[in-house]
Amino acid sequence: MDLELRQLRAFVAVVEAGTFTDAAAGLGMSQAAVSRAVAGLETVLGARLLHRTTRHVRLTATGTQVLARARAVLDEVAHLRRSVERSRTELRVGYAWAAMGRHTRRIQRAWAQRHPGVPLVFVQQNSLAAGLTDGTADAAVVRRALDDPRFATAEVGLERRLAAVSTEHTLARRRTVRLADLTRYTVAMDERTGTTSLGLWPPGAVPATVRATRGTDEWLTLIAANQAVGVTSEATAHQNPRPGVAYRRMSDAPPIEVRLAWWRDDPPAHLDDLVALTRAAYQGVSAVPDGPATTGIEEGRRLG
Repeated sequence: MDLELRQLRAFVAVVEAGTFTDAAAGLGMSQAAVSRAVAGLETVLGARLLHRTTRHVRLTATGTQVLARARAVLDEVAHLRRSVERSRTELRVGYAWAAMGRHTRRIQRAWAQRHPGVPLVFVQQNSLAAGLTDGTADAAVVRRALDDPRFATAEVGLERRLAAVSTEHTLARRRTVRLADLTRYTVAMDERTGTTSLGLWPPGAVPATVRATRGTDEWLTLIAANQAVGVTSEATAHQNPRPGVAYRRMSDAPPIEVRLAWWRDDPPAHLDDLVALTRAAYQGVSAVPDGPATTGIEEGRRLG
C-alpha cells in the first residue's frame, strides 16, 4: 500500500481540528472516511500517530515528527496546484462565513475596472484559513486570529456584531440587544471558523448553554427554528438572509477586525490592489488613487 495525499490531509485535519468529527466537517468527508484515512496512514508508516479517546486525540512522539513533514508535503502540493491554476487568470478569495458583506459587489466592480482580464472570484471554504491551505484560494478573508507563520495578513476594515434570533423570539421585537440578553438562551457557536466564543462575554457572565455548529447553514437552521440564538458579523446578515431569522444590532459587543491573508512566501498577483480596494470599500471611499498601492504586502510582512 502506498502513502496517499488524502491520508496526510486527514491526519493534519484531525490534529488541527482536535477531533475526527470536526476534521470530517472541515474536509467535507464522513467521520468514518477520515478514520479510515488516518488508520491507513498509520498502517503504511507502521507506527501509531495518534492517541485516541472518545472526546479528543493527541499526537504520539512519532506523530509529532510526521505532522511537520506532512504539512510540508501538503504545502508543496498546494503551491504546485496554485501555480498551475493561476494559468486560468483569476484571483480567488476564500471565506468561511461571508465574503465582504455589503462591500463585496463594490469591490468586484472596482476590481473589474482595474483588471478586466482577471476575474475576482469569491469561494466559500469552511476552514480556519478559508481555502489557503489546500490551494482553493489565493487570498482569504479572515475574521479571527490566523496564528500560522506560513501566512501574512493585512487589516482591511471593521464590522459590527449583530445578534441573530428567530423572528418568533422575544428579542426580535427589540432594535438593539446586549450580550447579557443572550445568556439565558442556548447560544450557537462555530468555534472552528466563526467569530463568536465564550471570551466575548465578561468572566462569570457567559451563556449557560452553548450549541456547537459547523458552518453557516447549520447555525442559521438552528436559529430559525428558535432552538438557539447567535452573534455574528454584519457581513453574515447581509450575505445570508434567512426566512425566520432576525438580525439585531448589539449595543455592547466589540467590532470584528477583518483581514486579508495570503501565503507569506507566495503572495498572489495584484495583492496590493486587492488590499487597497478592499480598504477603500470599508472606509466608504468612492475611488482609490491611480497606480498600484504599496502598503498591503509590507504591512502583511510586519503583522503576519
